Amino acid sequence: MEMGERSKMPTPPKSVAILKAEGKSHRSKKELTDREKLEKSLLTGKAFKERAEVKSNGYAHSEFKRVAALFKAMGKNDALFESTINRYCLLQAECYELNERNVEHSKMLVELREQVKEALKEMPSADKANFTLQYSKEISKILAMMAKSDTQLQAKRKMCLDIEKENGMTVASALRTIPPRQDNKADALLEALSDD
Repeated sequence: MEMGERSKMPTPPKSVAILKAEGKSHRSKKELTDREKLEKSLLTGKAFKERAEVKSNGYAHSEFKRVAALFKAMGKNDALFESTINRYCLLQAECYELNERNVEHSKMLVELREQVKEALKEMPSADKANFTLQYSKEISKILAMMAKSDTQLQAKRKMCLDIEKENGMTVASALRTIPPRQDNKADALLEALSDD
């Protein structure tokens, strides 16, 4: 593919709900009814449930409620997505906790700097070198903890993004498994031959 050329991936077929909302379709009522049955057969018909570990974590619980409401509004609140949604909510909670840890580390750095400024003012010059060396070691430890937390946070955010993509792709791929049109060419030919 050359620079600037768009990929020519086919767009997935629209769901019956979208076709009905648009109020236009080249499909017959029978085709739309058959397609709607096929779409419904891809889901279990049971709502997904919140797992105990999600419910016990305040942030994960609130995220679950938010996501469940979105899935319900889309008509996709199905048990098929249960494990993925629960895992996603726990990952979001872990991201929140890691972010909070980084905020705490930042506060520690600010407090340590203030304490060092005050201590250096009252300290004899002979002790300042050792104190500054110790201070540098403490700063390095805090910065290392922050870097480790940030690495973990980025990895968890990537996992969340992967789940988000996969979840969307799963719904889209489920729609792609439904044949966009059902041609009855053989039946039409049989009808034409039998009329003679």
